[in-house]
Amino acid sequence: MAKKQSNKRKVVEKEEPKVLLADDDSSSEEEEIVDESNVASEEEDEALPEEEEEKQETDAVELAFKSDGRYHNKQRCLTLSSRNVTSRYRHLLEDLRTLIPHNKRESKLDADKTLKGGIGAAITDIAEMRGCNSVLFLECRKRKDAYMWLGHTKGSNGNGPSAKFLVENVHTMDELRLTGNCMKGSRPILTFDSNFDEREELKLLKCLFTDVFGTPRGHPKSKPFVDRVMGFYYADKKIWIRNYQIMEDHAANAKEAHEQKKAHGKAMATSLAEIGPRFVLNPIRIFRGAFGGQTLYKNDQYISPNVIRSMENQNHGNTYTIRKDAQKKRKTHVKSIVVPEDPLASVFK
Repeated sequence: MAKKQSNKRKVVEKEEPKVLLADDDSSSEEEEIVDESNVASEEEDEALPEEEEEKQETDAVELAFKSDGRYHNKQRCLTLSSRNVTSRYRHLLEDLRTLIPHNKRESKLDADKTLKGGIGAAITDIAEMRGCNSVLFLECRKRKDAYMWLGHTKGSNGNGPSAKFLVENVHTMDELRLTGNCMKGSRPILTFDSNFDEREELKLLKCLFTDVFGTPRGHPKSKPFVDRVMGFYYADKKIWIRNYQIMEDHAANAKEAHEQKKAHGKAMATSLAEIGPRFVLNPIRIFRGAFGGQTLYKNDQYISPNVIRSMENQNHGNTYTIRKDAQKKRKTHVKSIVVPEDPLASVFK
């Protein structure tokens, strides 16, 4: 037993210097590693604030656009019309109500003109009672002309602004018989022409259109689908409104799918089919308040339909005088013509 223990001691004694040498080498390497880690940690500490700021920004964006299933943007639009509205404009209003799921219906307004504030005061009172933030009011005059009012009734700066338009070239859904069809209550994609980002009055109208026609996310009556596009285009000093359905054309076989993917980058091709209604809005004025107040914008090229009709009637009234003048000119022209005598006129007598 003693011999064995002595042998072990000798082995240990022989191995000790080797271990010590190894320890010395490892310690130096560890010191170098520690120094490098300290430098790396310092660099990471410098980069951490920038990364944290980026993370905070991304988190804020995700929170802003992430839906938690609740109805936060509680926008409600009051839709109503005036008395003596024609069938065409009544059907147009019904079509707009189907496209605006966050609307609240109201019966035809027959406000007394002697009321203080006029029709605008009556509309704002109804909107406050119904808890609506925006209003779409269709006013019909002389059973011929239709005027559309869009405005805000609640805001941080009080009531307003509001805009007045003349509705022209109206075509309803039933009248057009278009092939497009979308889910009732679906949220639309609102597209605006580039002019809406350049002209100041159109920027304000863009805000009004988005609040009235843009369905808020999470509304109880809206569907969680986006299958239609609503376009607003500015041309000839007027706003042209169109409504389209987003259609996805699936390929019938693998060959067509490969060709579509090669041409468009997707296996299915998307196209637009018009749904309706279609109409044109001719802007008249933009007011600071709700249905009145200071004028922010006035269309100088706008001509009232009453003036156009009076000019047409004047032209119709002048037709009699124009015809009589033409008859007098004809008589004088016939008298002024002198026919020369024919030398052979008496030959065949």
